[in-house]
Amino acid sequence: MNGLFVGLTTLDLIYLTSELPKTNQKIVALNQTIAAGGPATNAAVTFSYLTNRATVVGILGKHPLSQLILSDLDACSINFVDLDPQHIESPAVSSIFVLENTGERSVISVNAKQTQATPEQLRHDILQGIDLVLIDGHQMAVSYAIASQAKIAGIPVVVDGGSWKTGFNQVLPLADYVICSANFYPPQCRTQSDVFQYLSSLKIPFIAITQGNQPILYQIDGKLEQIKINPIQAVDTLGAGDIFHGAFCHYILETQNFAEALESASKIATKSCLSFGTRQWMR
Repeated sequence: MNGLFVGLTTLDLIYLTSELPKTNQKIVALNQTIAAGGPATNAAVTFSYLTNRATVVGILGKHPLSQLILSDLDACSINFVDLDPQHIESPAVSSIFVLENTGERSVISVNAKQTQATPEQLRHDILQGIDLVLIDGHQMAVSYAIASQAKIAGIPVVVDGGSWKTGFNQVLPLADYVICSANFYPPQCRTQSDVFQYLSSLKIPFIAITQGNQPILYQIDGKLEQIKINPIQAVDTLGAGDIFHGAFCHYILETQNFAEALESASKIATKSCLSFGTRQWMR
């Protein structure tokens, strides 16, 4: 199966620490790791790990740090389509602290604000041989163009709604599956009931909201259901949502069953929280 993952690619500098640094304080990390990251990218790595072919669409350019990212993606068998290969600025670098006792993470990054692509930079055959598209919202103009083409071609579109981003109002009506985090609130939405109502008004067939270690809420044909999450002592929650989306893309193509795909993806995401970093769970 071939998946196209559109959005953010970063270089993640990840530190395991017993506490977060205070103002003007230096602390020594307990462990560290470096990996390519970003929602669409982590999802693609998971999709590839589950014996599929994954292509990431974004911007990296020719900065030396970009070569580190490409090397890591190559090791994960990821094909990267660079929409601006002559870009000379640094790719987005995320600094991430993971708390030893809880597995909770804190992230600081510029994301894709400084590297927005345009539809004119897309290859005309970008969807050739593609079975599914995932969009994380970090390259909105390009995502809208790809989702529009996918809709016409009958290729399912999955939207990772981590948080509300300008332009989602155009992309969401083109989606077949929208899986949001508990932090996803469209304008005028204050509760999860509001979110379900808003997304339902856009005629999206399948909608779900993940809530970390709390049950996944999902809606099919207007009926609300939930899936319980197995309790664990998390080591690191970084990327769990991204990994969930990548696994979901695999299972929805495999089973064509929304509830089954959500449940299977949740088990993969839970497993990823039992080890430090976004790759160790695969080993």
